[in-house]
Amino acid sequence: MAKKDTARVVVLHGPNLNLLGQREPAVYGATTLAQINRSLKETAKTLGLTIEIAQSNSEGGLIDRIHRAQSAAGILINPGAYTHTSVALADALRAVSVPTVEVHLSNLYRRESFRHQSLTGAVSVGVISGFGPSSYLLGLRALSELIQKTHG
Repeated sequence: MAKKDTARVVVLHGPNLNLLGQREPAVYGATTLAQINRSLKETAKTLGLTIEIAQSNSEGGLIDRIHRAQSAAGILINPGAYTHTSVALADALRAVSVPTVEVHLSNLYRRESFRHQSLTGAVSVGVISGFGPSSYLLGLRALSELIQKTHG
């Protein structure tokens, strides 16, 4: 892996996350995606990481972005509802062999039973859920620690 890529993390937001702040605030809170992205950029800077952020409502768009992340040091992903249904996303994450941390705003295990299974979480290093927007920051910090351990 080239030195310039050792501290690059790709952040992917899945379907409907562009509507944060207005979508089911009782479940997802009032924080917008733009606010989460700002916090991620600030945290990444303090951790010495560079991040690329993308959001897609399309499964194919997320898969394409995962493929382009092959040289990244890590992926931080909130696959949204694809968490529970997308073998294709899980296969893409497995194929690129990039350490991945999955995050969710809500606690999946306090929700409907179909949300208790994470196909993408099964191929991730870890899953953080239930801490609202802090889930993203906790995930980024965990990914940073993993990158430090594996890349020095």
